[in-house]
Amino acid sequence: MSIEATKATSMVSLAGGAFLMGAEGPECDEGEGPMREVEVDAFAIDTCAVSNSRFAAFVEATGHVTDAERYGWSFVFGGLLPDEFPDTRGSVEVPWWRQVYGACWQRPEGPHSSIADRLDHPVVHVSWRDAEAFCRWSGTRLPSEIEWEFAARGGLVGKRFPWGDELEPGGEHRMNVWQGTFPAENTLGDGYLGTCPVDAFPANGYGLHNTTGNVWEWCADFSDGEGAKVTRGGSYLCHDSYCNRYRVAARSSNTVDTSTGNTGFRCARDQSLTRETR
Repeated sequence: MSIEATKATSMVSLAGGAFLMGAEGPECDEGEGPMREVEVDAFAIDTCAVSNSRFAAFVEATGHVTDAERYGWSFVFGGLLPDEFPDTRGSVEVPWWRQVYGACWQRPEGPHSSIADRLDHPVVHVSWRDAEAFCRWSGTRLPSEIEWEFAARGGLVGKRFPWGDELEPGGEHRMNVWQGTFPAENTLGDGYLGTCPVDAFPANGYGLHNTTGNVWEWCADFSDGEGAKVTRGGSYLCHDSYCNRYRVAARSSNTVDTSTGNTGFRCARDQSLTRETR
């Protein structure tokens, strides 16, 4: 396996090939099935999601202004806001999401917050367009949905998670998802309320960290039409009681200018087979 530095990160080179994509069964959502064999060409992909420190370097170099900054607000999970935080508009269907003015990648919970102690956490409040801009600067691109799932599986066939089928094998937490009763109580059983460092949990068989849980990750593909782009991997808000999309086959989507406090990205690039791959 070849690990290479790209704009202060590491990428793993994968030879590609055929693999079983998707899942079937009662827990699956629309778009996951049927399970089918697909081919993927050789490519390289980040071992970790883009961190706040990497995104800060991009902004410093380019002066990029994110969509959340231009609009003046972004969606924040209400459970991360202090008790005295003023009332803000919430989403009708998912009332735990709050419209917070001033929330952006540098201030994830609004003007009172900072990333000073979260530089190694994944950048959030970035839209698909912001992720694309970072990729252009770094000489990379967003992974296709097929590439993302191939890499996320880490070489395992048909498993629910990057390490196997058990959510917590031997009682060990392997990813950052909601613990307790959503959305009222998080026991912090996995050690985190919001995001965690990009490499907080063990890597999968291909060397990738946190391909499930922590933050949803933007992919290059449109999702069933031209209005939204695919996101994969689930986030720190996923819980079996309402959303078990922290599995490698699960998928979601959002519009290209939308930003939330639980969506980030990792980069990919084309890869020649002349390099050492696995």
